[in-house]
Amino acid sequence: MKKIKKSPFGSSTNPPFLHLPLQILLLYLKSASGFGSMGPISAAFGESSFFCAIDASGKQEVICWGNKSSSSVPSSSPSVYSINVPPIAALSGGNGFHCGILANNSQAYCWDSIDSSTDLVPPIFKTTSYSHIAAGKNHVCAIRGSYYSENDLGTVDCWDIVRISNNSFSSKQSTMLYDQSISTLVFRKIVAGEGYSCGGVREGGIVCWGPNSANLGVSNISENFVNLASGIGSLCGVSELSGHVKCWGAINSYVTPVGIRFVSLAAGAQHFCGIREDNHGIECWGIFNTSSVPKGGSGFLAIASSDFITCGLRETDLVLDCWFANVRSPLDYDPPLQLCSPGLCTPGSCGEGKFAFNASLLSEPDLTSLCVRKDLKICIPCGVNCSEGYFPSSSCSENADRVCTECSLCQNSSCWGVCRLQSSPEMQKQHLHQLNILVIIIGSSISGIVLILISWCLLPRLITAKNGGKRKQFASCIGNSELEVDASIDLNTPAFVAPCPGMAQVFRLSELKDATNGFKEFNELGRGSYGFVYKAVLADGRQVAVKRANAATIIHTTGRDFEMELEILCNVRHSNIVNLLGYCAEMGERLLVYEFMPHGTLYDHLHGGLSPLNWTLRLKIALQAAKGLEYLHKDVVPPIVHRDVKSSNILLDADWGARIADFRLLTPNDRDLNGDMRTDVHNFGIILLEILSGRKAYDRDCMPPSIVDWAVPLIRQGKAAAVIDRYVALPRIVEPLLKLADIAGLAVRENPSKHPTMSDLVLSLEQLVKDGLLL
Repeated sequence: MKKIKKSPFGSSTNPPFLHLPLQILLLYLKSASGFGSMGPISAAFGESSFFCAIDASGKQEVICWGNKSSSSVPSSSPSVYSINVPPIAALSGGNGFHCGILANNSQAYCWDSIDSSTDLVPPIFKTTSYSHIAAGKNHVCAIRGSYYSENDLGTVDCWDIVRISNNSFSSKQSTMLYDQSISTLVFRKIVAGEGYSCGGVREGGIVCWGPNSANLGVSNISENFVNLASGIGSLCGVSELSGHVKCWGAINSYVTPVGIRFVSLAAGAQHFCGIREDNHGIECWGIFNTSSVPKGGSGFLAIASSDFITCGLRETDLVLDCWFANVRSPLDYDPPLQLCSPGLCTPGSCGEGKFAFNASLLSEPDLTSLCVRKDLKICIPCGVNCSEGYFPSSSCSENADRVCTECSLCQNSSCWGVCRLQSSPEMQKQHLHQLNILVIIIGSSISGIVLILISWCLLPRLITAKNGGKRKQFASCIGNSELEVDASIDLNTPAFVAPCPGMAQVFRLSELKDATNGFKEFNELGRGSYGFVYKAVLADGRQVAVKRANAATIIHTTGRDFEMELEILCNVRHSNIVNLLGYCAEMGERLLVYEFMPHGTLYDHLHGGLSPLNWTLRLKIALQAAKGLEYLHKDVVPPIVHRDVKSSNILLDADWGARIADFRLLTPNDRDLNGDMRTDVHNFGIILLEILSGRKAYDRDCMPPSIVDWAVPLIRQGKAAAVIDRYVALPRIVEPLLKLADIAGLAVRENPSKHPTMSDLVLSLEQLVKDGLLL
C-alpha cells in the first residue's frame, strides 16, 4: 500500500478464500506466518531467541536480529547480522534455531545463531524436497514435495533438534513425534509446538500427533482452516468458512476476538496476534501488554512471535516493527531498518481477493522482483478499509493493494463519511462544518449567506479580470485559501542559521528514541535515500528531524565514511540548506539530527493540498532554493551535486524560507561533475515550471503528462501566459511571470551544454526582484 506522507523534515466484501479452486487455495495456505508455522518472518524462542526474515533484495537472502544483551547474537554485530545460507523460500523458528526451505532445490536447512553454516537437518532427510516446514520447541516436521509445485500435498517427515550445550545442537530422525496413524495421511500444511504437531489434511479437517497433542483437545475437527499458528501448548486457526479465529489448548480460556476476520496468525508463549482482513491492523489476545500493540497508522503484511515479542512487516514501507507481551524493554529487540519480503514467493496466479506485490512500489531503481525466479510472485490478501485517520482513496487491483490516504487530505464527500466516523470529535466537527458549507452553497434558501459567499469568491476575480486575467470561478471557495504575505518582506534577508560547532552535538540513542516515541510510524515524516526521517521533540523542547540510516546504508558505509560525511555536513552551513545539528552512532545505529522544517515542502503546497502560496512567496522560494543549490555547486569544497532536485526536496522553515534537503554527500570520481551540475540545473528548471503553473512535473491525468513537453512549446511560441497558474490571483504586474517562464525555458533546454549555471539562475531571479515585487 502506498500512503501519502509528509516529506522529510517537514511538517464489506466477500472473503477472498471462499469458494476458491483448490489450486488457488493451496497458494493461499503458503502465506501463513507465525510461531511454529511457516512464513517470510520467523522467530526462534527460548533463552536463545532471535528473529530472521527474508530480505527484499530479490535474492531471497536472510537477515537475522535478536536481543542485544543475549549471547545468541554474535558479539561482532550486537543486533543485526546476515546468515551464511543459500537463498531461502520460507522460514520457521524453533527453540533457539530456525529452519527454512531452500529456494533452489526445496530441501530443508536448519541453523542456530552460533553457526549458520552448519545444517542441523539429519543426513537421512538432507536430500528430500519439501513443500512446507514447521519448527516446534525441539522438533521439526515437513511435508514432502516440491515447494514451487502448485500441488504441494504430501506425507510428513519429522526430526528432533536438541541443544546439547550452550553452543551446539544435535539432530536425528524423530521417534517421539512419529505416529503410525499419520504415516499414510497427505497434508496440506502443518504447524509445530512443544511435543506436538498439527496439520490440515487433504480429506479436510485437522489432525494432531505427538506426546502432548492430547492436551490440545483437538479431535474430530472436520472444518478446514486457511491459517494455523501454534504456541507452547496451544493452537489457533483461521476458519476457511468464516474467517474467524478458533483456539484450542492452554489458551482456550482466554478471550479470543469475536466477529473479526483474519488473514494471518502468530503465537508466542501465552499470546496470539493476528492480522485483520479488513485494514491489515493487529489484534492480540492472551497474556499480553495491550498498550504496546500498534494502533492506527500502517497495517501489516506478515508477523511472527517469539516468547514475548511479536514483529511485523509494515505494509507502507516493508520495514519491521516490534511490540512486546510484557514490560521488557523495546531496546533489547530493535529490528533492523531492512526492507523485507512481504510474503512467500509462489507460482501461479494470485486469484480473487489478493494482489501480486509490485516491487516497483518500493522506489528502488535496481529492484524489479522480490523473488529469485521471474516466474514467481508474492500474493497478498487485499485490504478493504484503512486504519483510523485514513480513508481508502483507491481500491485493490491486480498488482497493488488499496491506497490509504490521510484524512487531513480528504477534500470531498466521497471520504467525509469514513473520516468523520474515524476521527476525533474536533475533526468530526470540522468535516461536519465542511459538509454544511457544501449543503448551503448547493441548496440553501438563506439568501444573505449565499450573497456573502458569492461576494467572497467572485469579487477578487472580478478585480483581477480587469487586468486581463481569465479566472476560474469559485476555484478556492471550499478549500485552501492563499497564504497572505507581508508586502514589506525582504526576499534577500537570510534566515537564522543554527550553529554547528567544531564537533556536531552528540546525542544518546535513548534520548532520540524518547524524542521520536521509539521511532514509531506516527512520528515518521518520510523516507529518503539515506533512510527514514522522524519528527522529534528533544527534552529541552526543541523540534528537530532525525534521519535514521537503513541497513543498506550502514552495510555499505564504513565508520570512516560516516566520520567524513559528518565533517562535510558540519561544514555545509547556509541559510537555504537544511543544516545538521548533531548525530548519534550508538549500538550500530547511525542517526543524523537536522533542523525541523514546520511548513513542509514546496510540493505539499503546490500539489498536496496545503496553502497554494501567492506569487511573492513563490518567487522568494525560487530565489532562495536557487541560492541553496548555488552554494552547493560553487562554495562547498569539493562541490556537492544534489542529483535529486525536486519540489519535495525544497522545504520551508518557520519563516517560509526555502531550504534544500536530501543532497548527496560524496561525488563519485567516475562521474562528470559539470554534467551532473547541469542535471541539477535542468531539474531546477522543472521546479520553476511547477512554481509558475502549479502543475506536477509529471501528471498522467494531463496531456502531455510531462510539464516540460507541455510548457516549453508554449513559452517558445510567445504564449507563456497560458502556462501561468490560474488558481492564484494574478499580480498587478504580470511581466515578471513571463520572464520567469523564459528563465525556466533556458534551464530545461534539450542541449545540456547550453544550460545556464546555478549562479546564472540566481542572478536572473535576483533581477526579477530588483525590477519589482510580484504584488
